[in-house]
Amino acid sequence: MPQPKYITDISKLTYIPEKDREKLKQITDKFVFRVNDYYLSLIDWTDPDDPIRKLVIPNEDELGEYGRWDASDEDTNYVVPGCQHKYSTTALLIVSEVCGAYCRYCFRKRLFRNDVKEAVSDIEPGLQYIAEHPEISNVLLTGGDSLILGTAKLRTILERLRAIEHVKIIRLGSKMPVFNPMRIYEDEALLELLQTYSTPDKRIYVMAHINHPREITPEAIRGFKALQQAGVILVNQTPVLRGINDDPQILGELLDKLSEAGVTPYYFFVNRPVAGNNAFVLPLREVYELVEQAKARTSGLGKRVRLSMSHTSGKIEILAIENGKAYLKYHQSRDNHYGRFMILDCPDQAAWFDDLPGNEEYWVQPVKKTNAVVSVNAMADVPRAFRKGKRIESSL
Repeated sequence: MPQPKYITDISKLTYIPEKDREKLKQITDKFVFRVNDYYLSLIDWTDPDDPIRKLVIPNEDELGEYGRWDASDEDTNYVVPGCQHKYSTTALLIVSEVCGAYCRYCFRKRLFRNDVKEAVSDIEPGLQYIAEHPEISNVLLTGGDSLILGTAKLRTILERLRAIEHVKIIRLGSKMPVFNPMRIYEDEALLELLQTYSTPDKRIYVMAHINHPREITPEAIRGFKALQQAGVILVNQTPVLRGINDDPQILGELLDKLSEAGVTPYYFFVNRPVAGNNAFVLPLREVYELVEQAKARTSGLGKRVRLSMSHTSGKIEILAIENGKAYLKYHQSRDNHYGRFMILDCPDQAAWFDDLPGNEEYWVQPVKKTNAVVSVNAMADVPRAFRKGKRIESSL
């Protein structure tokens, strides 16, 4: 199958009535729009509620006044330009601001804006920082989409990381396995590169972003197989999203299809309160019930998935929500509170940790590191009056 053609001008999508395209143009003037004809072919254009359509086609809620740009306060985790170090053993390199697909729910939606510069072309400071910190055993290449990088650029990064002895695992965050699987299985140089650097004692993982079982096409499975034959381990993480996968049958089918294809179900996430994401938000109680019903439909392999919130203070696993109470645990912790168990009141419409009364007793808002320079000149309009445990609403 040939490489798909990319489309960045929504006015060229004749599947959408012209009057609707004009409305959506107001959104794409503010946020980048990018799809390809392969992924568009997965959409049932006769269905206005098609879930694949909702993943990549803008919606008018994006210009609403919900949420804030950096819902997990990532700017407080930068240690040098382009490199975050939130958890002791893990570093993030922001290697690309470009995605193959600009998913409309993206928690880094701030990168959709043409006036935001967070990735850096020079990753040398990040590589040097990682080399100087032996506690860092795994590095996540993210952005953006790490597999949107050209193979030559990716080779340079992997070679440098593999020269650092204490980096055992490299992770590639990517939507490409289902958005453009041809990028993977038709690029022999990429597969050879991955095979070279994903060894039995130092693996490369692809952290796939698969949101709906309809994304798992024969082409996607061919891409999975190519990665697996190159020695790459595939895992999947997806938020539970209103109007896209908020159905236990859909989530259960996704867990089954992932397991059948040898892709580990890793995380179901609660959608972060990011600016413009109101269309996709579900109450915590509802998310928990959906996930438990989905897990009841699948085998133990599917049940490996964890339901978590990627909060400022860490990854908070939702163990149960019953009788108006949320039972939570720190699965990852910025402040080394691993395993801390919490029982909090859970109002019916609570959609995030900060919405739970008493949450502020368990964490403190971090201060931005002064030795990291992050170019976010466009974020001058982003509310920065961060308060402990307080969600801040902002206008686009």
